[in-house]
Amino acid sequence: MTTWHWVRHGPTHEKTFVGWRDVPADLSDRARIARLSAFLPERALVVSSDLIRSITTADALEMPGHRRLPHRHDLRELNFGDWDGKHFTEVAATDPDLSRAYWETPGDVAPPGGESWNAAADRVGKAVDALNASHPDAHIIAVAHFGVILTQVQRAMGVTANAAMAHKIDNLSVTELHYEAETWQLRRINHCP
Repeated sequence: MTTWHWVRHGPTHEKTFVGWRDVPADLSDRARIARLSAFLPERALVVSSDLIRSITTADALEMPGHRRLPHRHDLRELNFGDWDGKHFTEVAATDPDLSRAYWETPGDVAPPGGESWNAAADRVGKAVDALNASHPDAHIIAVAHFGVILTQVQRAMGVTANAAMAHKIDNLSVTELHYEAETWQLRRINHCP
C-alpha cells in the first residue's frame, strides 16, 4: 500500500487568483509547522510542486528520515491563465458567464489561456500514477495546492468535480489517501494537527 499525505502549502495572503504565479508562502507560524511535522511519518518520501510556496513548505517539514524527490511541474496548482493575479470581482466582471461556469460546473470549462478542471486532474493523476509505480508501498508526503489535492480527493471518492470542490483544504492541512491494488481510499481530509 502507498500512503499519500497531501499537504497544502503555507498561506500566501494573496487576495487574487494564484495558480502558476510563483508567490511565496508565509511560514512564520513555527508552532503550527512543528505540529504538522510531528504528525507526518518520520520515514517518507517528500515531493512538492515546483512553485516556491510548495518547495519552501516542504523544506520546513523535512526531517532526517525523509528522502526528497525532485520538484514536479505536473503537481502545480490549477492554471488560471489570464485570470492569474486578478481579483475574483474583476474576473466576474470581464468573464461573467465563463467564470460562473468554471466554478459551478467544473469539468471541461477553462479560463482564457488556462486549463480546465479535467485537464488539471489528468495532469496530476499521471504524476501520481508515475510516483505510485516508482515507489510502491511508500509513504509519500506531497506538498502541493488546493486544486491539486482536490483532484485526488475526487479520484479517491469517485465523485464529481463539483462534489470534490465542496471540501475545504486549509493551508498546512493534511489529506491522507491510501492506494493499494488499483483502489483508492480516503482516510482523512483537511486535518489540521
